[in-house]
Amino acid sequence: MTLPYESHDLAVAVADLLAHPDDPRLPIRQPWWQQSLALGVPGIALLHVELAAAGLRPWQRAHHWLTAATSRPVTAGPDSHPFHGAPALAHVLACAATHRPGAYARALDDLDRAIAADARRRVAVAHARIDVGELPALAEFDAIRGLTGIGAFLLRRAPGSEELPAVLGYLARLTQPLPVGSEVLPGWWTGSGPSGRADSRFPGGHGNNGMAHGIAGPLALLALAALHGIVVDGQTAAIATMCIWLDRWRHDSTAGALWPYWITRPQLRADRAEVHRVQRLSWCYGTPGLARAQQLAALALNDPVRRAAAEDALVRALADPCQLAATTDPSLCHGHAGLAHIAHRMAADALPDTAKQLRASVPRLLGSLDPHDAGPRRTAAALVAAGPGVLEGAAGVALAALSCSNAAPLTSSWDACLLTAPVTYPQT
Repeated sequence: MTLPYESHDLAVAVADLLAHPDDPRLPIRQPWWQQSLALGVPGIALLHVELAAAGLRPWQRAHHWLTAATSRPVTAGPDSHPFHGAPALAHVLACAATHRPGAYARALDDLDRAIAADARRRVAVAHARIDVGELPALAEFDAIRGLTGIGAFLLRRAPGSEELPAVLGYLARLTQPLPVGSEVLPGWWTGSGPSGRADSRFPGGHGNNGMAHGIAGPLALLALAALHGIVVDGQTAAIATMCIWLDRWRHDSTAGALWPYWITRPQLRADRAEVHRVQRLSWCYGTPGLARAQQLAALALNDPVRRAAAEDALVRALADPCQLAATTDPSLCHGHAGLAHIAHRMAADALPDTAKQLRASVPRLLGSLDPHDAGPRRTAAALVAAGPGVLEGAAGVALAALSCSNAAPLTSSWDACLLTAPVTYPQT
């Protein structure tokens, strides 16, 4: 099944339903609405920026949404994170500035200073935590709330800053073993459950493997930085350490390589974890995100064997009906749009034979966004009704559909916040 129309037509249809930031049908009174890249105004503004850059819709509409995002005080410091507040807004403005050089310069300068100060504070707190031998919280280092996400912004926006090497150095230190009682745990081991809160189902905590909240995010960032020529002490060794960890927990099945979403303390002690073949494929957890992170790591390490293995893992996963059946929604975070987007991005950096197979999978994955041939307008209406945001809503589906189309802006790196952007992308 493939879309009977161009995928960017779906992106345009979604954007037309989200044309006005003051539309009363939107959750405009929710406290997160103005500042959430995941759920609110910045994410929808990002869609309008990309469509304007593609020449599919006017820049004025994108400007209206960006104005709405900046019309009130922006949260910075400890209460902000890569998908909320200053870093979230700065990412969107930086994407707009890529397409319109010089635009939003004053606002970006102010946000840059706030984000740099917060990065320095976060790194200092993290090192102090390591110094006293405490386990980290997921929000200390992950891509959604933590220093990996902050580092992704700095790599995109300020690769020559002092703060980026500091973040990379911290992430390298995060991979060093941490003695806890009579045991030695990986440095990224957290005492909580995957939600970030205490969870009786995870006695002794867990080691998270995901792109959103686990080590795949730091692995991707360290690899991307190395590919951009930014390397600090311990960075290459840290990349290798995380790859060895993923090799340890890799399960080879008839459908290709599988990795558990996380490792529990009993599994760590037993050195064994069961992996279910029917686990959901997604960006946030599972093979697609891990495959992209390991592809980037292989490119950074010049490891052709790992590169081929990572790309083959995604090809085989996307050809497996059992794994595909576990993916049941259209979203960017954990749905068909995210799978299409990762396949498209990985194909751009893949070996020729694998790239051909990955590109062939994209139309089929996009077809799952409209399984009943309802057409772009009706499909867009259903997506918007389910939620307008980027990670789990209509704007994210639209961004993925646009990026997989021939209409996508060649200078786009809107997905730098997901650590899936092209290996080479423009700086602003």
